[in-house]
Amino acid sequence: MPSANASRKGPEKPREIVDAAEDYAKERYGISSMIQSQEKPDRVLVRVKDLTVQKADDVVWVRARVHTSRAKGKQCFLVLRQQQFNVQALVAVGDHASKQMVKFAAKGRRISVSLRPARATDEFQDRLQSYTEKPCLKKQKKKQTKKKIVETRNSLTCLVFRLISLDFDAVLQTSTSQAIFRLQSGICHLFRETLINKGFVEIQTPKIISAASEGGANVFTVSYFKNNAYLAQSPQLYKQMCICADFEKVFCIGPVFRAEDSNTHRHLTEFVGLDIEMAFNYHYHEVVEEIADTLVQIFKGLQERFQTEIQTVSKQFPCEPFKFLEPTLRLEYCEALAMLREAGVEMGDEEDLSTPNEKLLGRLVKEKYDTDFYVLDKYPLAVRPFYTMPDPRNPKHSNSYDMFMRGEEILSGAQRIHDPQLLTERALHHGIDLEKIKAYIDSFRFGAPPHAGGGIGLERVTMLFLGLHNVRQTSMFPRDPKRLTP
Repeated sequence: MPSANASRKGPEKPREIVDAAEDYAKERYGISSMIQSQEKPDRVLVRVKDLTVQKADDVVWVRARVHTSRAKGKQCFLVLRQQQFNVQALVAVGDHASKQMVKFAAKGRRISVSLRPARATDEFQDRLQSYTEKPCLKKQKKKQTKKKIVETRNSLTCLVFRLISLDFDAVLQTSTSQAIFRLQSGICHLFRETLINKGFVEIQTPKIISAASEGGANVFTVSYFKNNAYLAQSPQLYKQMCICADFEKVFCIGPVFRAEDSNTHRHLTEFVGLDIEMAFNYHYHEVVEEIADTLVQIFKGLQERFQTEIQTVSKQFPCEPFKFLEPTLRLEYCEALAMLREAGVEMGDEEDLSTPNEKLLGRLVKEKYDTDFYVLDKYPLAVRPFYTMPDPRNPKHSNSYDMFMRGEEILSGAQRIHDPQLLTERALHHGIDLEKIKAYIDSFRFGAPPHAGGGIGLERVTMLFLGLHNVRQTSMFPRDPKRLTP
């Protein structure tokens, strides 16, 4: 029997219900939803290194990792880390923070990614600290050399004889070849220069790896002591691991290997990749715009610094000057389909572009917008790799994009899935053996910012900027399914 006292007060409520009822700050904290590029808010994120006394009394937004958390009474001290910069923050019970909010902050994962408002004070200047860690050319006419005659049997045979001897003239010594490869060197220089000025960090990644880069079968197997290894199809895993390690913006220049039996004018089994990866705040278009601007800066730099080379090549291979817009034209895939269908092409909504349709679309875009360079956005999810982030508004679309020059693709990219559970689901959907990509999935388990990127083929950019017709003209020592020398 309950006591009279108890009957007057009524049954006691469980403590957690009381706490929940008193949690007046419940809308101000918690685990945020995965950033899937749903919106583009006007909110500005402040860098930890920029939290100076000049921002005292300002309300700022900071995205950083919780490096350490320590609860003491009704307060929780946090050290927030962003790359090599740290700042101490305080969550204390008051008008804006409840006891539950302090408790939640105290249990925060040490290296989780968080987004929180904070009031900058004079103490930030004292607490701010940084540390440094040690961390064929067309058929060549028969040419009499001093010792022998090199006969060309077809338009590509001359590639084999590019460097016959140091004592003789060779194809690489022609003024056209000199111009092509000096301009190609300029592309690498401008790529590096532009990205470094944008705050990117250059990285070097392994080319001998233990498993296929992207879970695919188009890899070259090599003997590695008592085991097999593979030549890297892409530096993507390593770029993304650097993003997970808070480098935020990275790029690399290096060889890429593709074991594809593609004997076309634009495919090579080894080419030079210009790769970019970048964390973004709210929407992957932040990355799309950064990559497109990088390419525009390259085009402008080539036109300003390499006119002699451009004119030299055009004498042998006449071509219209390369045109581009600022800002870069961006079309959605459904718009491209409408243009192709209007031109008489029959295509399904989830069908990928064939090479002929890519070229036709390039001509249609040039006629309508007068540009040789554009971005095609929102590809069907069905035609993209398993790690591509689905479009949050349309499950048949994806947050992915390609970039085109003169109607040919030179970059393929996407927002990457940075959530290990969703990544696992998409890999299983594609029938990929999870054990083979375990290291890839595990790299996201300790907190990863939303990010996107892409890979550019150096030889294709050179070929298309100059209006050439075969990628072997822009590869100094080309490798394809039928060519392994010199």
